[in-house]
Formats: sequence, structure tokens, C-alpha cells
Amino acid sequence: MGDPQGDHAFQFFSSLDLTLLTNRRARDLAELLEHLRVVPGSVIYFHTHHFLVQHQYLSPEPPNDFAYWVTNVLQEDWLGEQLAAIDLIQFRSIRALRDRIIEVIENYLNQRKELRVAPEGEEFHFRESVSFIVPTTHVAHNLAEFADCMEQIGFGSLSFHFFSSRLRLERGEDDFSDWCRTLGEQDLARTIARLDPYTYTLDGLRREVVRLVRRRLREIEA
Repeated sequence: MGDPQGDHAFQFFSSLDLTLLTNRRARDLAELLEHLRVVPGSVIYFHTHHFLVQHQYLSPEPPNDFAYWVTNVLQEDWLGEQLAAIDLIQFRSIRALRDRIIEVIENYLNQRKELRVAPEGEEFHFRESVSFIVPTTHVAHNLAEFADCMEQIGFGSLSFHFFSSRLRLERGEDDFSDWCRTLGEQDLARTIARLDPYTYTLDGLRREVVRLVRRRLREIEA
């Protein structure tokens, strides 16, 4: 992201997320589908991404909340596997991700005549993530400073620049890759963009980006 300190400066931002409980809940797949069609995008984002920060030391990450509830509460194992298999890295917008989740459930319902109902107290409660984006004290003007900053920023900053910017803000790719292109580092940008952040812990993702940047710095110095 740009910064007034320089044409090529990277200002690191962080996301402070507040989780809100909506008044929506589902007892079965039909109700789940009904709510999925109309809930705000922030609800879809929360239920597919909050594990990334809350369980930052687990790899691979736990499945999205929809898959978890369908499998463990409704005991619809096949559908749960289909929902868990949705590859988040393929989607460039919350809208597209929502459509895919709906499609998977619709296809399943077309083959299912009877719906299982969640036991009382185990309904799916829809939550949403309200984010407050704030600048950090970290600013990088070149690759060396960028690597140093990456080693110090928090998980909220990593999550914002890798996940929120690409999917929630619909920028198409992570902010780090985009910034590398402004420096003329096309190969480095492509390498970072090809990383699948959903297969790393946040700390592992940080270390991999730092490794790639420092390797590029050694190539420049050689």
C-alpha cells in the first residue's frame, strides 16, 4: 500500500477485528442456505477465515465453519468433505466464494430428500467480522527494510495484507506482490503471488516471504 513518505514506500497496516453475533441461525441445510444467500460478505469472510488467526500454529488450518457444523452437528459427512475441499485461494471476491458454497449445498440438497435437524442448542449461529484498519509504525522503502519489517509485524498485519486485501477488498492479489511490482521486481512478485497462504501458518507464511526477499537481496548483491 502506498505511503506519502515516498513513491515506493510500503506502509504496513493491521486489521483489528470485532466479532458480532447476528440474529440469524440455522437448524438444517435449508435454513443455512437461505441465510447464506442474504448475509453480508463480512459473515462469509468470518466463517471461512477466522481460524487462520485463532489457530495460527496449526497447519493445515481447520476447515471453515460451515464444513465443521455440517460434519460434526448434522453428521452429513460427504457434504462436509465437499465444503472443506473448497480451495479459498481460487477466489478473488467474497461474492464468488459465497456462490461456490451455495452451489455445493444446493447440489447436495437436490439429491437429499430428508433433512437432518441440529439438536437444540447446536444450531449454526451466524457471526460477522467488523474490521478496523489502522496503520502500523512499520514502513519499508526498499527490499531490505521490507524484510526487516516483515520479521516484526503482527499476525493482524499479515492477515490483512495477505487475505483481506486480496479477497475482501477484491484487489486480486496480496499487497506484498503488488508492491514488489512497483519496485520492478517482477519475478519476486510472481513468486510471492504463487504462494498459497492457506497452506501455511501465519508465522510460516511470514518466514517464507522473508526467505524469498532475502534470497533476492543476495542475488542483487552478488
